[in-house]
Amino acid sequence: MLDMLDSYILHALHIAPRAPFRLVGEVVGASEQTVARRYRTMRRAGTVRVVGLVNPAVQGLVDSVVRISLRPDRLDACAEALTRLPEVSFAHISFGGSEIVCSLATHHEGRMPEVLRQLARTPGVLEIDTRMILHAYSPPGADWGRLGPSLPEGAVETLREHQPRTTPRGRPVEPHEEDAALLAALAEDGRASQAALADRTGWTAGRVARRLEALERSGTLFYDVDLALEKLGYPSGATLWLTTSPAQLHETGSAVASLPRVAFAAATTGAQNLMAIVMCTDTADFYDWLSRRLATVPGVTGYTLSVRLRTLKHAASLVHQGRLVAPPR
Repeated sequence: MLDMLDSYILHALHIAPRAPFRLVGEVVGASEQTVARRYRTMRRAGTVRVVGLVNPAVQGLVDSVVRISLRPDRLDACAEALTRLPEVSFAHISFGGSEIVCSLATHHEGRMPEVLRQLARTPGVLEIDTRMILHAYSPPGADWGRLGPSLPEGAVETLREHQPRTTPRGRPVEPHEEDAALLAALAEDGRASQAALADRTGWTAGRVARRLEALERSGTLFYDVDLALEKLGYPSGATLWLTTSPAQLHETGSAVASLPRVAFAAATTGAQNLMAIVMCTDTADFYDWLSRRLATVPGVTGYTLSVRLRTLKHAASLVHQGRLVAPPR
């Protein structure tokens, strides 16, 4: 479990992933040294990873959520094969050990993506249910402001004022071949300093700064905060598959996304046209969320759920023995 200061630090990182420790210290009420030490302790423990990622839209990829039904005796082998696929993220095993739910980025070319063909041929896979994500009401990854103690609004405004999120202009552009070393370094550590990035790329710090600004402004590069929520006091998770009418889709989806405990919500294709990922402290907390929180949302006409048994992968991190680790390259 986290104390208040660690929780504030995580909230600050969700708002401004590359904010200097000095600024984070200012808004959380601690020294720069204390904030740096607390963050590095959480990172070494595999609790948090800040990563820089290339927008899938650069390559014309479409995000989908996939439910894979499989024989329980093939669970470990299927999970191992699945997590090694670069197209797969946010994967977990559902309670009962006969289903894996994951996010998938693939080309939409009027034919079955090759990665789904590979999955269909994997021994032990019984059925694949693929649903395209039509609209995300919240960004991937947990918004810590809906989970742990949150920063005061004044502190949030200070972060946004000093570290404003870049608004992309136009469509994301393909990164240059020479960006490979820079992007690889950011995929390992999205908070790497400009000096460290200059060392990795052989560029000057000024060139690194200019290239980061260009990639962020174009929407090519974005930052994500991976959290091992099980280590942070939220071991009970579930994916909900919700149904509402087209007339209420946006209102209901937005309302679900704004609820406490919701890490992600989106409109999807399929018989159930909304999905949400919920993280809770225990079974009683999850029941309370269903009966008291979700019950207040207008327009929900039905739901099913997949209770999370074990997390396999986040946006850019594998989960090994409860710790976030960088995937092999």
